[in-house]
Amino acid sequence: MDLDMEDNKRNRKNKVGRKPKKDPAIHRYSISLNDTENVQFLTLFEQSGMKVMAHFITACIFQKPIKTVKIDMDAVDFHTRLTNFYSQFRVVGVNYNQIVKILYRNFSEKKASAYLFKLEKQTAEMAELCRKVIELTQEFEREHLQKHG
Repeated sequence: MDLDMEDNKRNRKNKVGRKPKKDPAIHRYSISLNDTENVQFLTLFEQSGMKVMAHFITACIFQKPIKTVKIDMDAVDFHTRLTNFYSQFRVVGVNYNQIVKILYRNFSEKKASAYLFKLEKQTAEMAELCRKVIELTQEFEREHLQKHG
């Protein structure tokens, strides 16, 4: 019985750890880069979005497709500001509806109409401003955000 237990312990020890790869990468190469080449290499590596430098180098050597990701911070900032502006615009719309209800509830129809006339003029100015914002947004998207390719 003691011999069987010894054999079981030995068999279990061999099964611990990683499974061996079928085709392990055992060949290693070394390259040297000057400062300029190194900066260029690191930039390309960062743009690729890959996490492992060895995978990036292998992809370059064997001409596998490498994805590059470029984040345009101006476009991100523009999008953030436009989103904030849109939120403010919605708030104005809600306030507009509340003002109209309050005018008709608290004033005579003649007086409410006079106030609404002033509000209407301001609304027309705001609508024109909104049209300009839309035009600028479309221009920005055409010139800076359209995918090339």
